[in-house]
Amino acid sequence: MNIVVIGEGGHSKVIKEIIRSKQANQIVAMLDDKYTALMYKDGLYKGPISSAHHLIELGHELKWVIAIGNNERRKSIFTKIGLPHEDYATLIHETAVISPSASLGHGSVIMANTVINADAQIGHHTIINTGSIVEHDCQIADYVHLAPKATLTGAVVIREGSMIGAGATIIPGKQVGEWATVGAGATVIHDIPSCRTAIGTPAILIQKKSE
Repeated sequence: MNIVVIGEGGHSKVIKEIIRSKQANQIVAMLDDKYTALMYKDGLYKGPISSAHHLIELGHELKWVIAIGNNERRKSIFTKIGLPHEDYATLIHETAVISPSASLGHGSVIMANTVINADAQIGHHTIINTGSIVEHDCQIADYVHLAPKATLTGAVVIREGSMIGAGATIIPGKQVGEWATVGAGATVIHDIPSCRTAIGTPAILIQKKSE
Protein backbone atom coordinates (compact mmCIF):
# COMPACT_ATOMS: atom_id res chain seq x y z
CA MET A 1 0.00 0.00 0.00
CA ASN A 2 1.01 3.59 -0.65
CA ILE A 3 0.12 5.30 2.62
CA VAL A 4 -0.35 8.91 3.66
CA VAL A 5 0.31 9.40 7.38
CA ILE A 6 -1.48 12.32 9.04
CA GLY A 7 0.30 13.51 12.17
CA GLU A 8 4.00 13.48 12.99
CA GLY A 9 4.12 13.25 16.79
CA GLY A 10 5.03 10.43 19.14
CA HIS A 11 2.04 8.23 18.25
CA SER A 12 2.97 8.58 14.60
CA LYS A 13 6.44 7.12 15.25
CA VAL A 14 4.92 3.81 16.33
CA ILE A 15 2.50 3.74 13.42
CA LYS A 16 5.27 4.40 10.90
CA GLU A 17 7.20 1.42 12.25
CA ILE A 18 4.15 -0.82 11.79
CA ILE A 19 3.76 0.38 8.21
CA ARG A 20 7.42 -0.14 7.37
CA SER A 21 7.49 -3.61 8.90
CA LYS A 22 5.85 -4.91 5.71
CA GLN A 23 7.90 -4.57 2.55
CA ALA A 24 4.81 -4.06 0.38
CA ASN A 25 3.98 -0.83 2.22
CA GLN A 26 5.41 2.56 1.41
CA ILE A 27 4.87 5.89 3.16
CA VAL A 28 4.42 8.43 0.36
CA ALA A 29 3.42 11.49 2.39
CA MET A 30 3.54 12.94 5.90
CA LEU A 31 0.99 15.63 6.73
CA ASP A 32 1.27 17.76 9.86
CA ASP A 33 0.43 21.37 10.61
CA LYS A 34 4.03 22.08 11.56
CA TYR A 35 4.57 22.38 7.79
CA THR A 36 3.41 25.55 6.05
CA ALA A 37 3.25 24.30 2.46
CA LEU A 38 3.27 21.05 0.52
CA MET A 39 6.72 20.05 -0.69
CA TYR A 40 8.28 17.00 -2.32
CA LYS A 41 11.73 15.93 -1.24
CA ASP A 42 13.62 12.63 -1.33
CA GLY A 43 10.58 10.72 -2.59
CA LEU A 44 8.21 11.95 0.11
CA TYR A 45 5.52 14.62 0.22
CA LYS A 46 5.37 16.75 3.37
CA GLY A 47 2.85 19.44 4.10
CA PRO A 48 0.05 20.72 6.34
CA ILE A 49 -3.06 18.62 6.85
CA SER A 50 -5.00 21.02 4.64
CA SER A 51 -2.88 19.85 1.68
CA ALA A 52 -4.57 16.42 1.76
CA HIS A 53 -6.82 17.44 -1.12
CA HIS A 54 -3.79 18.24 -3.29
CA LEU A 55 -2.62 14.66 -2.82
CA ILE A 56 -6.07 13.33 -3.66
CA GLU A 57 -6.01 15.31 -6.92
CA LEU A 58 -2.78 13.61 -7.97
CA GLY A 59 -4.87 10.52 -8.67
CA HIS A 60 -2.61 7.93 -7.04
CA GLU A 61 -4.00 4.83 -5.34
CA LEU A 62 -3.54 5.95 -1.75
CA LYS A 63 -4.45 4.65 1.66
CA TRP A 64 -4.57 6.98 4.64
CA VAL A 65 -4.07 6.73 8.39
CA ILE A 66 -4.67 9.40 11.02
CA ALA A 67 -1.70 8.88 13.35
CA ILE A 68 -2.93 11.08 16.20
CA GLY A 69 -3.75 9.71 19.64
CA ASN A 70 -6.36 12.33 20.59
CA ASN A 71 -9.81 10.95 19.79
CA GLU A 72 -11.54 14.28 19.15
CA ARG A 73 -8.74 15.41 16.86
CA ARG A 74 -8.88 12.15 14.87
CA LYS A 75 -12.61 12.57 14.27
CA SER A 76 -12.20 16.24 13.35
CA ILE A 77 -9.53 15.46 10.75
CA PHE A 78 -11.56 12.61 9.26
CA THR A 79 -14.57 14.89 8.93
CA LYS A 80 -12.60 17.74 7.34
CA ILE A 81 -10.83 15.57 4.76
CA GLY A 82 -14.11 13.94 3.75
CA LEU A 83 -12.75 10.65 2.41
CA PRO A 84 -14.80 7.48 2.93
CA HIS A 85 -13.77 5.06 5.68
CA GLU A 86 -12.74 2.56 3.01
CA ASP A 87 -9.85 4.81 1.91
CA TYR A 88 -8.15 4.35 5.29
CA ALA A 89 -5.71 1.55 6.04
CA THR A 90 -6.21 -0.81 8.98
CA LEU A 91 -2.77 -1.45 10.48
CA ILE A 92 -1.96 -4.53 12.53
CA HIS A 93 1.35 -5.23 14.28
CA GLU A 94 2.74 -8.65 13.48
CA THR A 95 2.67 -9.72 17.16
CA ALA A 96 -1.06 -8.97 17.63
CA VAL A 97 -3.33 -11.99 18.18
CA ILE A 98 -6.70 -11.48 16.50
CA SER A 99 -9.55 -14.00 16.37
CA PRO A 100 -10.77 -14.83 12.87
CA SER A 101 -14.30 -14.02 14.06
CA ALA A 102 -13.35 -10.51 15.22
CA SER A 103 -14.06 -7.51 12.97
CA LEU A 104 -11.83 -4.45 12.56
CA GLY A 105 -12.92 -1.07 11.23
CA HIS A 106 -11.10 1.04 8.65
CA GLY A 107 -8.35 3.36 9.84
CA SER A 108 -7.88 1.50 13.11
CA VAL A 109 -4.46 0.60 14.47
CA ILE A 110 -3.74 -2.60 16.40
CA MET A 111 -0.45 -2.28 18.28
CA ALA A 112 2.13 -4.84 19.43
CA ASN A 113 1.17 -7.72 21.75
CA THR A 114 -2.53 -6.98 21.74
CA VAL A 115 -5.20 -9.69 21.93
CA ILE A 116 -8.61 -9.37 20.28
CA ASN A 117 -10.77 -12.40 20.96
CA ALA A 118 -13.82 -14.12 19.47
CA ASP A 119 -16.61 -11.97 18.00
CA ALA A 120 -15.12 -8.70 19.24
CA GLN A 121 -16.01 -5.69 17.10
CA ILE A 122 -13.61 -2.77 16.64
CA GLY A 123 -14.91 0.43 15.01
CA HIS A 124 -13.28 2.85 12.58
CA HIS A 125 -10.25 4.98 13.51
CA THR A 126 -9.83 3.25 16.86
CA ILE A 127 -6.51 2.60 18.61
CA ILE A 128 -5.88 -0.67 20.43
CA ASN A 129 -2.58 0.23 22.04
CA THR A 130 0.36 -1.90 23.14
CA GLY A 131 -0.52 -4.99 25.17
CA SER A 132 -4.26 -4.28 25.43
CA ILE A 133 -6.76 -7.15 25.71
CA VAL A 134 -10.20 -7.10 24.12
CA GLU A 135 -12.09 -10.19 25.18
CA HIS A 136 -14.92 -12.06 23.45
CA ASP A 137 -18.04 -10.19 22.32
CA CYS A 138 -16.73 -6.72 23.20
CA GLN A 139 -18.06 -3.87 21.07
CA ILE A 140 -15.80 -0.87 20.58
CA ALA A 141 -17.13 2.07 18.58
CA ASP A 142 -15.35 4.60 16.34
CA TYR A 143 -12.59 6.97 17.56
CA VAL A 144 -11.94 5.03 20.78
CA HIS A 145 -8.44 4.73 22.29
CA LEU A 146 -7.47 1.81 24.52
CA ALA A 147 -4.18 2.86 26.13
CA PRO A 148 -1.38 0.33 26.77
CA LYS A 149 -2.40 -2.76 28.76
CA ALA A 150 -6.04 -1.80 29.12
CA THR A 151 -8.22 -4.89 29.60
CA LEU A 152 -11.82 -5.26 28.46
CA THR A 153 -13.29 -8.50 29.78
CA GLY A 154 -16.19 -10.23 28.02
CA ALA A 155 -19.05 -8.34 26.35
CA VAL A 156 -17.89 -4.85 27.33
CA VAL A 157 -19.33 -1.98 25.26
CA ILE A 158 -17.28 1.17 24.60
CA ARG A 159 -19.16 3.98 22.87
CA GLU A 160 -17.76 6.52 20.40
CA GLY A 161 -14.76 8.62 21.31
CA SER A 162 -14.03 7.19 24.75
CA MET A 163 -10.54 6.96 26.24
CA ILE A 164 -9.61 3.94 28.35
CA GLY A 165 -6.45 4.68 30.32
CA ALA A 166 -3.31 2.58 30.63
CA GLY A 167 -3.78 -0.53 32.73
CA ALA A 168 -7.51 0.04 33.28
CA THR A 169 -9.80 -2.98 33.65
CA ILE A 170 -13.50 -3.16 32.84
CA ILE A 171 -15.45 -6.15 34.20
CA PRO A 172 -17.81 -8.19 31.99
CA GLY A 173 -20.91 -6.66 30.50
CA LYS A 174 -20.30 -3.05 31.51
CA GLN A 175 -20.68 -0.05 29.22
CA VAL A 176 -18.70 3.16 28.81
CA GLY A 177 -20.70 6.00 27.24
CA GLU A 178 -19.67 8.32 24.41
CA TRP A 179 -16.62 10.53 24.90
CA ALA A 180 -16.04 9.30 28.44
CA THR A 181 -12.65 8.81 30.09
CA VAL A 182 -11.52 5.93 32.30
CA GLY A 183 -8.38 6.83 34.21
CA ALA A 184 -5.16 4.83 34.17
CA GLY A 185 -5.28 1.80 36.44
CA ALA A 186 -9.01 2.16 37.17
CA THR A 187 -11.26 -0.85 37.75
CA VAL A 188 -14.71 -0.28 36.26
CA ILE A 189 -17.49 -2.29 37.96
CA HIS A 190 -20.43 -0.03 36.99
CA ASP A 191 -21.52 1.56 33.71
CA ILE A 192 -19.88 4.92 32.96
CA PRO A 193 -22.18 7.65 31.53
CA SER A 194 -21.28 9.65 28.45
CA CYS A 195 -18.85 12.58 28.81
CA ARG A 196 -17.84 11.61 32.33
CA THR A 197 -14.50 10.66 33.86
CA ALA A 198 -14.03 7.69 36.18
CA ILE A 199 -10.92 7.02 38.26
CA GLY A 200 -9.77 4.65 40.98
CA THR A 201 -10.42 1.10 42.16
CA PRO A 202 -13.31 0.61 42.13
CA ALA A 203 -13.82 3.45 39.68
CA ILE A 204 -15.86 6.47 40.80
CA LEU A 205 -17.17 9.36 38.73
CA ILE A 206 -15.60 12.79 38.98
CA GLN A 207 -16.63 16.07 37.31
CA LYS A 208 -18.26 16.32 33.91
CA LYS A 209 -15.97 17.45 31.11
CA SER A 210 -17.96 20.67 30.69
CA GLU A 211 -17.18 21.56 34.32
